[in-house]
Amino acid sequence: MLGFLKKPVVVTAEINVNLVALTVMGLISRLWGLSYPRAVVFDEVYYGQFVSLYMKRIFFVDDSGPPFGHMLLALGGYLGGFDGNFLWNRIGAEYSMNVPVWSLRLLPALAGALCVPLAYQILVELQFSHCAALGAALLILLENSLITQSRFMLLESILIFFILLAVLSYLKFYNLQKHSSFSGSWWFWLLLTGVSCSCAVGVKYMGLFTYMLLLAIVGLHFWHMIGDQNLSNVSLMCHFLARGLALIIIPVAMYLSFFYVHLTLLYRSGPHDQIMTSAFQASLEGGLARITQGQPLEVAYGSQITLRNVLGKPMQCWLHSHTNTYPIRYENGRGSSHQQQVTCYPFKDVNNWWIVKDPGMQQLVVSNPPRPVRHGHIVQLVHGITTRYLNTHDVAAPLSPHSQEVSCYIDYNISMPAQNLWRVEIVNRESDTDVWKTIMSEVRFVHVNTSAVLKLSGASLPEWGYRQLEVVGEKLSKGYHQSMVWNVEEHRYGKSQEQKEREVELHSPTQMDISKNLSFMAKFTELQWKILTLKNEDTEHKYSSSALDWITLDTNIAYWLHPTTGAQIHLLGNVVTWASANIAALVYMCLSLWYLIRRRRKIYDVPEDAWQLWVSAGGICVGGWAVNYLPFFLMEKTLFLYHYLPALTFQILLIPIVLQHLSDHLCRSLLLKSMFGALIVAWFSSVYFVYCTFSPVTYGEPSLSVTELKDLRWKDSWNILIRKQ
Repeated sequence: MLGFLKKPVVVTAEINVNLVALTVMGLISRLWGLSYPRAVVFDEVYYGQFVSLYMKRIFFVDDSGPPFGHMLLALGGYLGGFDGNFLWNRIGAEYSMNVPVWSLRLLPALAGALCVPLAYQILVELQFSHCAALGAALLILLENSLITQSRFMLLESILIFFILLAVLSYLKFYNLQKHSSFSGSWWFWLLLTGVSCSCAVGVKYMGLFTYMLLLAIVGLHFWHMIGDQNLSNVSLMCHFLARGLALIIIPVAMYLSFFYVHLTLLYRSGPHDQIMTSAFQASLEGGLARITQGQPLEVAYGSQITLRNVLGKPMQCWLHSHTNTYPIRYENGRGSSHQQQVTCYPFKDVNNWWIVKDPGMQQLVVSNPPRPVRHGHIVQLVHGITTRYLNTHDVAAPLSPHSQEVSCYIDYNISMPAQNLWRVEIVNRESDTDVWKTIMSEVRFVHVNTSAVLKLSGASLPEWGYRQLEVVGEKLSKGYHQSMVWNVEEHRYGKSQEQKEREVELHSPTQMDISKNLSFMAKFTELQWKILTLKNEDTEHKYSSSALDWITLDTNIAYWLHPTTGAQIHLLGNVVTWASANIAALVYMCLSLWYLIRRRRKIYDVPEDAWQLWVSAGGICVGGWAVNYLPFFLMEKTLFLYHYLPALTFQILLIPIVLQHLSDHLCRSLLLKSMFGALIVAWFSSVYFVYCTFSPVTYGEPSLSVTELKDLRWKDSWNILIRKQ
């Protein structure tokens, strides 16, 4: 029974020494001196703010992309015990002792280091030689720009890691397809492809480009499978469903999970709340939630309300009035009604309160039981403090002459009767009998007499209007626009009929004990829409550049400068590698065109298997470069050199592919092969030489003299920082 103990237990394993050595070298190149400099480096000033907000559980919105990358950076801070207390206000600011610099920079550095063995494995899976794979890995290892970008609290190295992992996973899955379909390893690599794609998109939307490329390649491969007569219809359907599950359903579910974790972690109110709807703000702890918690849900006749414009642009604001009137004549000579001004005011104020009145009754209090206002009901809106009625008439608005003026009616005993009836239209209603609800309902107010819609024009009034925002009656109201939509933010049931008592009531805070929470999908939809549509004003940056500048490396970015010495860090590529990558791409495209023309003439210069290898490698590398580079020509945003790094990575992988192809198929004689090998050695030596030359501005040490810094300015367009003596 215990016979198995008579023999020793033996475990055998195959170790790829190349892979181990490359991984170690990658870790050394990215992790060495990671805490230096102990100061804020370039965009660390941007991402660090979000890390601090994660540590404090404060909600924020970043319009640059999804939250997964930010959460990974925050994970580094969490593991290092960061409390979030640091003022991220200046590049070059020295980190205080409570900031775990090494921990914050660790995950980007690890991701950058692992890109080296990933490059090696990708070329092996593409069926190229281990020598070519080793060359690709070493080029990634010695690329100065990739080293710089991965040594700080930035996202590009994490993005590139997931992109390469997705490509490698799919190649492994595809190579298993022929003999191990639906095996454990087959499923593992297929699922990992989808997971990696989702993570890439979750870090930055740039990851979507590679995801789309892989889906196109998957579709092409599946199209070829359909033509395989050895596969049954059932087998094809299983393959289709497996790919749909792993490459679409799971990535979508993971993408949603990133937001779920993000919203779960950030449950406290913060400085970014104001761009969200009232319902979203009310779901956060503190802030608006403290004010609105437990307000009456249904708006009734007699309700006291504040009305917030849903658009939130150019800033959040509330329907407002005050005792001042419109000037009799505007600066351009046009006349006004001289009625009481109605504006949209961007601050909380007692003059933001309005009372919902039943036109058929005089009372301004809520009856018992309350009579709720429903979609389609006619109401009057009475300004709480001045008791004047919201009104509009056929008088041009002060700044929008094609729209009607909105005012609070003053009876001057002239031939201008009050027109103060408004129809409530609930935009997001489920039925035509829906009740107008606090926070949840988005409503339009349609003027009964003129059919004009109450709208925020967004224009800022002159001094006589205290620079508040103009509100108008929009006559052409066919389309739906958020500037025409309002929601009740603060709400109480009015109890005081007397004006003095009512004013005291309006000044007191609202507080009842009912809670209103949005579902996750409602919060996700709103947050996702804000990320996609909320764009900061793009301003010209000192180090911004155009996409054309990237190919020839005509630009650089100064990341950090020592406050006293000449030590500095630049995002600057290895010139030899960048030039070689461009040449490799050009050679690939020219050779491919030549081969296609010759094959059309039934002339086959390379064997069929070599041709298929050449095409598949190009689909990955040239395709990866194109989809990660060309879209930037269509983007209206401030661009920087680091945006090119994912495309560059694919282009670098192409270099050894082209070199091996030239060696195998164009160098026919032994002499040519020897000469070509010698050229490759000389070329690679130059890559290493440039890496060493620019290492001081890649790692920030040692400090260089003025003369040495001037010697590094190989191009006039490079901005190497030199202190004035």
